[in-house]
Amino acid sequence: MHGHYSFSIKSTNILQTQTIMPRLYYSHTLLEKIIGALEDEKSKIKKSNRLLLLESNPEPTCSQEIDSERTVSFSLETLKHIQKKIHSFSRIDEIPKIFPSLVPVIRTISAQLVDILPGPSQQLSELSVHLGSIVLDSATLTKAQFDFSQSNIESSLLLDEVKLMVDSKISKQYPQLDFF
Repeated sequence: MHGHYSFSIKSTNILQTQTIMPRLYYSHTLLEKIIGALEDEKSKIKKSNRLLLLESNPEPTCSQEIDSERTVSFSLETLKHIQKKIHSFSRIDEIPKIFPSLVPVIRTISAQLVDILPGPSQQLSELSVHLGSIVLDSATLTKAQFDFSQSNIESSLLLDEVKLMVDSKISKQYPQLDFF
């Protein structure tokens, strides 16, 4: 676990905090658990891939193992970005501005992990439901409006940014393999 994070939400209405805070804490705890599982899996895959490459000449068969490492690394880095965004707000009226772009990203990561890590994939689906309900409740309480096209753009930008970073790291980590 990454330690206990204390949320302090400034709100003028105590009911707002009472309806959202338990789900927010649960979502935070669930996200930490998922990140921990992905860190463990990434470490195992990385060790296995290094041994595989040392034992034999790189063959096309190891591309599947490298792809698994890339997917887990991509998922982990994306979830760490999401965790930072979740920690970056302090008022309920900020939730509808920050969280809507996170839900589709989490669903994308869940779909990518379904064959590699079905448990964390299922937990990510649960997390997306909780965050979606937090977004809707906070928007209702603060009378916020959504711009879904802007949220989709933000989601795509985050995914693209992390993909480039992870692809670069994997290419540097395995210079003997031709990925392209």
